[in-house]
Amino acid sequence: MPPLSRSKPVVRSVEVHDVRFPTSDQLDGSDAVHVDPDYSSAYVVLRTDVDGLEGHGTTFTIGRGNGLVAATAENLAQRLVGMSIDEIENDMLAVWRRFTQDSQLRWIGPEKGVVHLATAAVVNAIWDLIARQAGKPLWRYLCEMEPERLVSMLDFSYVTDALTPARAIELLEEGRAQHAERMAALEANGYPAYTTSCGWLGYSDERIRSACEASLAEGWNDFKLKVGVDAADDERRCALVREIIGPDRSLMVDANQRWDVEEAIDRVNALSAHDLRWIEEPTSPDDVLGHARIAREVAPVKVATGEQCQNRVMFKQLMQSGGVHYVQVDACRVGGLNEVLVIMLMAREFGLPVCPHAGGVGLCEYVNHLVMFDFVALTGSTEDRITEYVSHLDEHFESPARVKGGRYYPPLEPGYGTHLRPECIARFLHPDGPVWSERNRLRKVSGE
Repeated sequence: MPPLSRSKPVVRSVEVHDVRFPTSDQLDGSDAVHVDPDYSSAYVVLRTDVDGLEGHGTTFTIGRGNGLVAATAENLAQRLVGMSIDEIENDMLAVWRRFTQDSQLRWIGPEKGVVHLATAAVVNAIWDLIARQAGKPLWRYLCEMEPERLVSMLDFSYVTDALTPARAIELLEEGRAQHAERMAALEANGYPAYTTSCGWLGYSDERIRSACEASLAEGWNDFKLKVGVDAADDERRCALVREIIGPDRSLMVDANQRWDVEEAIDRVNALSAHDLRWIEEPTSPDDVLGHARIAREVAPVKVATGEQCQNRVMFKQLMQSGGVHYVQVDACRVGGLNEVLVIMLMAREFGLPVCPHAGGVGLCEYVNHLVMFDFVALTGSTEDRITEYVSHLDEHFESPARVKGGRYYPPLEPGYGTHLRPECIARFLHPDGPVWSERNRLRKVSGE
């Protein structure tokens, strides 16, 4: 698709929507900590003075609190009004730092929490806008960028003891001659994925069985199961899934930060008889030394973490300490694409596979671009690499992730892929869209 405009479009207005889906009704997304999630999106739209040229970005939350993120995102995004796309792209590092190093906002950050989640929505909307103007899917746009230019957009503050900008350029240069070959391989074979949709903690055994059997029929070979509350229940459910999928497919478990360190070690070792590929989020996401100890004491089961890891500094420490084997960076938890790329480059330097977290609104659409970039620009390998896929809510996106037979395939449409359908935004807008206004009416009638 040709670029939408060859002029210098300017950001003229910002819209931010609080969109929430009542996924708690069916316990989709439930785990040992988040027992009643309503998958939600703080959704940013950057509108320009060119008809049809917009940037869309989202941050994922699970209900209450989404309004806080949306309000913060609107505050941040207003700083872009009046800037041209060229101005933003040509000084991307400074723009990113306007959000992350604001001298007053840093007091309620810094680079973590609500402000950082909001930063991700705005930053990702910027990249969606840039790629749409270029008429290219974002992953391809990034792969075609000169390494020096891309690295100049990224913030390596506090991580240069692990990776310098100069070394990052070297890493990007290493595989450039193989880009075309790698792109062709992705189109032909896709990128391996695993499903979490079979194993939510609130599902009955019957529902787990039917979901696993359906996924096997669709070609899935890798399954993740939520654990963490009751040890006997975890044992029974792991045995059930292993029985269904057989000995030759991989099984991962996810405790969603439920355990203390000692408990994590005991619980994982007890479940290891089921041939686990990894334990995900075994303890607090901030406990770097705890992760390192768990990693040592549950071997050969490996440790995966990152979806609640706040920023590149925490990832650096996890990598340096040996506390992570699979880097599960989230496209929205850290400060958007700019910071994600720094983390992916660090993982490449440490020789660790990036297996992004994708269990949420728009995350599958985001990570499809991330793993394509990782394969083409950084690794050229799918060995011991696998990316999460959750099928819930895909139908609400204009260009949902291309997934078939347990594999992601390269996005084809321009942009970053997270454009929600307008009718979806209107229907699930909180609190005044018809879905939520009707629920509120019924609560009043029932006296809740």
